[in-house]
Amino acid sequence: MADSAPSKYWILPLLAGVLYVCLGVWVLRTPQDSYVALAFLFALSFLVSGIIESWVAISERAIRPHWGWMLAGGILDLLIGLMLLNNPSVSVAVLPFVVGFALLFRSCFAVSGAFALKSAGGKSWGTVMLFGVLGLIASFILLWNPVLAGMTIVVWTGLACIAVGITRVMAAFAIRKGEQLVA
Repeated sequence: MADSAPSKYWILPLLAGVLYVCLGVWVLRTPQDSYVALAFLFALSFLVSGIIESWVAISERAIRPHWGWMLAGGILDLLIGLMLLNNPSVSVAVLPFVVGFALLFRSCFAVSGAFALKSAGGKSWGTVMLFGVLGLIASFILLWNPVLAGMTIVVWTGLACIAVGITRVMAAFAIRKGEQLVA
């Protein structure tokens, strides 16, 4: 697959990635903070990420062959964010499942993006694949045992956000170079 023109919106996935990394570091540094505050911050991060990703997908649909998948991911993030903001008491109970499924979805995109990057000749496909697989493992742990996840949600969530953030930062620089990614 040949490279295409560089995206003028590459900075937006970079900002989303930095947001995820900062959120992950904050979560790991403040484990004593309330679980409800964590649910609220997740809702905001999902909401902002969903808005950004949906806007980029729609804005660049003419140059992105797989823009529909990016839009689907953005809409999923947006809906999760709205659901968590509108139902804080419910979001506390289901947060391990919401985070687990969202992370599973995003990690599948990362693995898919790694294959697309490899077929496009991108050199960082292995690292993207590594973080995608790490995200898959974390999502399976969250979904497999929500009680354990409830006790350790701070650690798993922080690590997962950092992994997703690094993947998005790497994707932003690949997009800047004109490489086509699915995620």
